[in-house]
Amino acid sequence: MWALAKGAAICGLLAYTFYRSWTAFGIMLPFGFCYPLCERRQRQEKRLLELAQQFKESMVILAASLSAGFAMENALAVSRDELAMLYGEEGMITREFAYMVQQIRMNRSVEHVLAEFADRSGLEDVQNFSEVFAVAKRSGGDLSGIMRHTSEVIRDKMQVKEEIRTLTASKQFEQKIMNLIPFFIVFYVEGSSPGFFSQMYGTGLGRMLMTGCLIVYGISYVLAWKILAIEV
Repeated sequence: MWALAKGAAICGLLAYTFYRSWTAFGIMLPFGFCYPLCERRQRQEKRLLELAQQFKESMVILAASLSAGFAMENALAVSRDELAMLYGEEGMITREFAYMVQQIRMNRSVEHVLAEFADRSGLEDVQNFSEVFAVAKRSGGDLSGIMRHTSEVIRDKMQVKEEIRTLTASKQFEQKIMNLIPFFIVFYVEGSSPGFFSQMYGTGLGRMLMTGCLIVYGISYVLAWKILAIEV
């Protein structure tokens, strides 16, 4: 309901700024009802980011357990206890490790359990970790050494991602400010000089021009979002 209200508010802001028309608001409103899908995607990305950060810490703990001589099955159980102290019993990574330990105790193979975790998480790093573990176990090599090296590579990659997010955080904030500048300009001019934009809202040519401005604004918003969406 909150997302629906935000979608309707955005449609109202756009309709007022570019058209000053209830008809335009009625046309835009169905698109505003799609806003919960955008909200869901944003929350999903936030949860994936949180899970990725927790997974990075779990790799440190898991690598330490393997270095101590634990088998992978026991290392997962030991890591689960340490993760519970770090993130709590309801932490996402804690629940995932607890579920994997439970499945292993039901005589399921570690490879299948990790593969299912990778599918559930949707994280590329978890998928890579699962595939490397499966290959290392089948090859019969130094499993502990291979997993430690893999954990270090994954941690380094995640650290690079975090550094990029830190470096682009200020630019993302600037982007949000710039997205609001056109509305501030219109409100300021209209407040200081009432009727200044009357030709834009009362004539066909003015409405066409404002429609063009709305399209340019939408394109600029998408381009700014894509430029700052840096993938590693």
